[in-house]
This record gives sequence, structure tokens and C-alpha cells, in this order.
Amino acid sequence: MTYQIIYSPESLDDLRAIYSYIAFEKLAPENAENQVNRIRKNIRSLDLFPEGHSTVDWEPWASMGMRFLPVDNYIVYYLVDNNEGTVGIARIFYGGRDVEHIIQTGIE
Repeated sequence: MTYQIIYSPESLDDLRAIYSYIAFEKLAPENAENQVNRIRKNIRSLDLFPEGHSTVDWEPWASMGMRFLPVDNYIVYYLVDNNEGTVGIARIFYGGRDVEHIIQTGIE
């Protein structure tokens, strides 16, 4: 079975923010493009075996079955829907952030 990849609006915003930070804050537009392309390539690989990555161990995402995929210094969070055959990309965060706190409080 091949899964369809679906990006949430928040995950697309995350990709834009990653690009903007690297391109404009770090003044490295080529690196920004390469980083976003690596993230998207890894996300595309989820279409064949999305359950090959671990689930998070904190709530509320643990009970939802949220999985995570590390890509360089970033982490892609996603949900697998076997009934619909989809992989929903929820968020993409820099790995050094306290994602558990962000999700639990809603404060970024």
C-alpha cells in the first residue's frame, strides 16, 4: 500500500519558517533550500512504510499515535491513518525546542 502524504497548514508554515530563518537570519538561501528539500524528501519516504518510526511518549500526542521522523536538526511529527491510507504531517520543529511544552501549552 502506498500512503498519500497530507501536509497540515501548520506544517507548511513550519517549512516556510525554517526556510526564512536559514535564508534571511543566517543569510544562507542555498542552505535553506537544501534543508527544506531534505525534509520534504524524507517526508515523501513515509508513503511506503510510515509506521517504521517511533511514537512520541508524551500527551496528548501519545494517545493519538503521533510519530516522529528526525531529519538533520529537525523533527517531523505525523499521524498515520491506515483506514484512509494517509500520512498527515502535523508539525515540523527544530530538534532543540521543547516540543512537548509547546504542544501542551500552545505557546511557541
